[in-house]
Amino acid sequence: MNRNLKQLQPYPFERLRKLLSGIEPNADLAPIRLSIGEPKHPTPACILDAIRETLDSSIATYPTSVGSEALRGTIADWITRRYGFGSGHIDPEQHILPVAGTREGLFAVTQALVDTRNKPLIMMPNPFYQIYEGAALLAGGKPVLLNTTADTDFQPPLEQLSAEQWANCGLIYLCSPGNPNGKTLPQSFWAALLEQQKKHGFVVIADECYSELYRDENAPPLGLLEACHAMGNTEYSGCLVFHSLSKRSNAPGLRSGFVAGDRQLIKAFRQYRTYHGCALPNHVQAASIAAWSDETHVKDNRKAYREKFNRASDVLQSALPYPEPEAGFYLWLPVPGGDDENFAQQLYKNMAVTVLPGRYLSRLTVNGDPGAGYVRVALVAEPEICEDALARINAFATSYPY
Repeated sequence: MNRNLKQLQPYPFERLRKLLSGIEPNADLAPIRLSIGEPKHPTPACILDAIRETLDSSIATYPTSVGSEALRGTIADWITRRYGFGSGHIDPEQHILPVAGTREGLFAVTQALVDTRNKPLIMMPNPFYQIYEGAALLAGGKPVLLNTTADTDFQPPLEQLSAEQWANCGLIYLCSPGNPNGKTLPQSFWAALLEQQKKHGFVVIADECYSELYRDENAPPLGLLEACHAMGNTEYSGCLVFHSLSKRSNAPGLRSGFVAGDRQLIKAFRQYRTYHGCALPNHVQAASIAAWSDETHVKDNRKAYREKFNRASDVLQSALPYPEPEAGFYLWLPVPGGDDENFAQQLYKNMAVTVLPGRYLSRLTVNGDPGAGYVRVALVAEPEICEDALARINAFATSYPY
């Protein structure tokens, strides 16, 4: 047995189930679960139609681990449009690899690309998506947690890292827009990070699965590939980005995404995944081509989230002042009294609304626990359900006896 399995901590939702076990929620109210980031908006017809049209013929054929030329070409076209690149900057053959959702890819990339005997440190924001930590530990690496707080504008504090830590870094995970805070990392952050990458040769991983759910329709978030271009790094040296259809296209069950960037890293990762065996089924590839080719449903999706965020501001800011997220679909709410577990328990008991304690997304460090004292609220339900939940949270927070 892999001895590193013993280092893994319970997943946040396991901890939440234990926290709420034995509590009977208010029987007069319909339960509302806003604890998990599972989109409930309708999956667009173009995805469902593509699956129906190709399912029968796709089952009898093995898919390739690198994906079809059509899928890689469609993804390259999407990247080119999204970031305003000129033609030829993204090569579908060398810069792109489909993955079975970002979760699979984000975990596997550390196993494939990091030699933890020589570069043992795997850096990540804190709070974080727990896959980052699990990937680091199971690869035999040592997680280095960068606390993202209001004091750092919810950016990982790179300046706190020592020269020795940079020298021993094998890989750094970033999430932009951030989970849970909705913060988009600016060009200045990427410039500082890429300067260190150039010196020390570690791998930069940008988890950009929330990149298409932004608040301002005229200001899409900066991506890592775009930041590379701005610095003249058109080979994306040392950099990989991960994108997914789960949030963008309301298709979490499709398990489809991609990784793009440095051609040498893609080549190595491609070799790993040939043995890893995570090829996308052909009907999933067809559905993915349809999804990446259409922006109308994505704009509609953004509009729906924008309206829910605006409503949340109207309802909650006076009772629970919070930093407005730039993108994604989470609210990162500071709780009165600072006890996020008790707040989540009492909210569930009194209002039948489930949210996630912030400490379940973070780890305690010598500088404190940056998740403690917050709850994460996922505005993923249908608008009328979110409206109901927001009203309940406001009523509860107004009278919360901390």
